[in-house]
Amino acid sequence: MTLKTFNVEETVYKRFSDFCKSNGMSMSKQIEFFMRSIIENEPEVKQEYIQKLERIRQGKFIKVDNFAKRYGL
Repeated sequence: MTLKTFNVEETVYKRFSDFCKSNGMSMSKQIEFFMRSIIENEPEVKQEYIQKLERIRQGKFIKVDNFAKRYGL
């Protein structure tokens, strides 16, 4: 077992922590189950996601130096 650090939005962490406590679940085990389900149980979803990311990366983009100035925000 290794100790890992992840950046998670504070409100999401707090809500998930409360959820796990109220249901008597180990928070770290729930994260482990989620990660395992992604890599073992749903490989077609993973591949589909990778393909979608690749299409996005190859898309046409507009370079914007100052978003607020360009779009009046």
